[in-house]
Amino acid sequence: MKPAPPLLMLLPALVLVPLAVLLPPLLHGGGWELIGNFALAAVTPSLDPVVLASLLKGLWVTAGMALLGWAGSLVLGLLLGACSSRTVWRTLTGSALPAELIRRLLALPRAIHELIWGLLLLQLVGLQPAVAVLAIALPFGALVARVLSDLLDALPTTGLEALRAAGAPAPAALLTALGPALLPGVLSYGGYRLECALRSATLLGVFGLGGLGTDLKLTLQSLQFHELWSGLWLLLAVMLALEAGISLLRRRWLVPGRFVLARRGVGERSREMLLALAALLPLCVVVGRALGVDPAALLSWQPLPGLGGGDWAATWALPWPRLVGGTLLLTALAASLAVGLAPLLLLVVAPVGWARQGLRLLWALGRLWPPPLTALLLLFVLQPGVVTAALALGFHNLGVLGRLLLESADATDPAAEEALACGGSGPRLALLYGRFSALARPYLAYGAYRADVILRESVVVGLVGATGLGSQLLESLSSFAWDQLLALVAVYALLTLVGEDLSDRARRRWLQAA
Repeated sequence: MKPAPPLLMLLPALVLVPLAVLLPPLLHGGGWELIGNFALAAVTPSLDPVVLASLLKGLWVTAGMALLGWAGSLVLGLLLGACSSRTVWRTLTGSALPAELIRRLLALPRAIHELIWGLLLLQLVGLQPAVAVLAIALPFGALVARVLSDLLDALPTTGLEALRAAGAPAPAALLTALGPALLPGVLSYGGYRLECALRSATLLGVFGLGGLGTDLKLTLQSLQFHELWSGLWLLLAVMLALEAGISLLRRRWLVPGRFVLARRGVGERSREMLLALAALLPLCVVVGRALGVDPAALLSWQPLPGLGGGDWAATWALPWPRLVGGTLLLTALAASLAVGLAPLLLLVVAPVGWARQGLRLLWALGRLWPPPLTALLLLFVLQPGVVTAALALGFHNLGVLGRLLLESADATDPAAEEALACGGSGPRLALLYGRFSALARPYLAYGAYRADVILRESVVVGLVGATGLGSQLLESLSSFAWDQLLALVAVYALLTLVGEDLSDRARRRWLQAA
C-alpha cells in the first residue's frame, strides 16, 4: 500500500480553529467550581460499603445485559450473515438476488441506534431487562450480519467449487470450505462487538433501562461526584479486563504458536474454542435467570398512548432543514475532533514516556464514559447546543480512535522511526514521518467508518438541546407524537444509510493499493 502524507491525519484537527471562535460565547462561569470538584473526586472515590454494593449490583446488571445482547446478536448475525451472502445463494440457487434483497432489508435495523430501539421497546412492552437485551441484539445482529456476509463473499471459492464438482451437497460444501476460513473473522469481530455491547448497556442505563448507567446519571445529577467516580473506576476496571482478555484470546486462538507443531497447535485452539462456545449457552441461561429476563413477556404489548391521533400536517411543518443540518453539523464537528485530535495528542506527548500512559488512561475513560453524561457535565460550563453535543461525542470517539492508533503504532515496524531519530530528527518528527506515514491510510479509512458511527450516535446527545434530529426525536417520543416519531426515524435511517455508503466509498478509496 502506498504511504500517505502523514500530515493528512492532522488535517481534521483544523476544526479547533472554528471551535476556538465558537466556544468563548458559549461559556458561563456558574459551574467551574463543580468541574473542579468533579476532577478532585477522581482521586477520592467513595468507599462506603453501601455505595459499593449498590454500584456492584448495577455493574452486574449492565454486564449481564451486555452479555445476553451480544450473544443474541451473534446468533442473529451468523444466521442473517449466511442468508445475505451472495456466495451462499449462488451455491444454493445459482442466483445472488435473494442476498441483495436481504441486505437491503437488514439496512433498516442496522441504521437505527440501539437507544431508539430501547426507547421504542420500552413503550411497547414496559420496563424489563429483556428490553435492553433486545435493543442491543437487533442492531448489533444486523451489523454482525453485514460484516460476516462481506467476509464470506471475500473468501476464495476454489475449494467450494472443487467440493461441488466432486458431488458434495451444497450445505456441506459451504460449511467445509468456508467455515474454517471464516472463523478468525468471526472471533475477531465478535470480541470487538462484546466491548461495544458493554458500552451500549451502560448507555441504555443512562436512559432508564437499568444497570450502572442509571446509577451514574443519578449520582451526576445529584452532584455526588465521589460516588460517581466509584462507579466509573469499577466500570473502567471491567472494561480494561475485558479488552485484555479478548486480546489474549485473539493472540492465542488466531495467531499460530511458534514453538508448537502446527497440527497440534490448531487442535488445541480448536478444542478451546469449542469448549468456550459450549460454555456460552449455559452461562447465558444462568445470567438470564438471575436478571429475570423473560422472552415471553416481549410478546405482550401494551397499548400506546396517543396512537392513531397523529397530526401529519404538524409533522411536515417541523423545521426539517434545520434538524437535518444540525445533525450533519454535529456529526462533522465530532468526527473531525475525534479523528484529528488522536494523532495530534500522540505527537504532543511523544517526548514524554509517562505522558503516553496518561493519554492511554484518558482515552480509556473516554471510551467508557457515556456521551450523554459527558454532555451533562459540560452543561456546568457551556450553554446547550450543537457544539456542546459535538464535544461530548468527540471525546467518546476520541477514546475509541486513540486506542486504535496506539495499537496500530505499536504494531508498526519501528525501523523507519529509529532511523530518523538516529539521523537527528526530534521524537515528534520521527513519529510523524517514521510511523504515521504508514498508518495514515488505514487510520483515515477507519475514521471514515467512525464518522458513520457518530452519525448514528448523534441521537444520544439530543437531551442537551443539540437542535438536531436526536433532540426532536426524544421530544416527540416523550409527547407520544407517533407520526413525528415515525417520520424522524425514517429520516434518521435514510441519513445513516447514505452516510454508510459514503463511508464505504471513502474507506475503499483510502485502502486501495497504489
